[in-house]
Amino acid sequence: MAVTKEQILAAADQIAAEGQRPTLEAIRQITGGSYTTISPVLNEWKAKQTSTAAPIREPAPQAVADRLAEVGAEVWSIALELANARLASEREALEKARADLEADRVEATELADRLAGQVDELQSRLASIEAAEAAARGEAGELREALTAMKERAATAEARAAELRTELDHAHQEGRQMRGERDQAQGVALERAEVIEKLRDELATARTTAEQSERRAAELRLELDRAHQDADKASQALADQQQASRAKAAELDQIKGELVKVQAKAEADQAAHQEQRKQMAQEAARQAERYTKAQADRDAARSDAAQAREDAARLAGQLQAHQEQAAALLARINPAESKPASTRKKGGE
Repeated sequence: MAVTKEQILAAADQIAAEGQRPTLEAIRQITGGSYTTISPVLNEWKAKQTSTAAPIREPAPQAVADRLAEVGAEVWSIALELANARLASEREALEKARADLEADRVEATELADRLAGQVDELQSRLASIEAAEAAARGEAGELREALTAMKERAATAEARAAELRTELDHAHQEGRQMRGERDQAQGVALERAEVIEKLRDELATARTTAEQSERRAAELRLELDRAHQDADKASQALADQQQASRAKAAELDQIKGELVKVQAKAEADQAAHQEQRKQMAQEAARQAERYTKAQADRDAARSDAAQAREDAARLAGQLQAHQEQAAALLARINPAESKPASTRKKGGE
């Protein structure tokens, strides 16, 4: 609400009645309003107060009157004129100072209005700044919370980074170990390649040996067949010898019986048949030689048969050993090639 002139004058009278000097700020505290509105009315009030003040015309004090009675009223009149002249010059100086002061006051009033506007603007800005500060404080709190969360996440990330660095170190160690194992495996592979090459050489040698063993086995089979034939012949001869031995044994038994009879007859007829006894003794000696020879022939036939059996068993053992050696070599080279060797073994048997 606008301030009226009467309100400003009443406020100035109130301040003057209280014994204080009316000022723009004092009146503004009572009525409100701007300095531009209050200043002209206050100047008008001050002008009225000055115009109502009369020149000093006081009667001389009694003491002065008594003492200046001799000088008279002329001296007093001169003094009053001097005082009035001095007062007039002072009033001129005062008017000039008042004009200067008025200009300064107008300038100060305008400056005060500008300052008041700036104060209002600053107060508005201050309110905005306070609101922004409150918002900033809220944001600062949120940022602090976010910063705390970020610090926690950073600590977690640091811990995870440490774990990852540890895992990376372990991975590097495992990589180095795996590279070492790879190099070792490559060395083993090279060694195995060399072993395979040697095994291939041994395979070729074994195949050659197997072929030689096969040829030797064929030869041994032929020898075994011949040995079997010889053994069959020896067995047949042994059977013949045994049959002959049995015949000779029967004949020998018969001869023994006859010899016993002859000896008995010779003993009975010893005296009478001395010559016949000698003949019978000679015949008995011949029969004994024939018996001894038959036993020797029988023992020789048995020895030949035993030797033939031993030769056949030895040849069969050699053939079996060669076949087993060939089968072992083939099984070492290739397990799948051991079946033909077994088949050949069965065929040889």
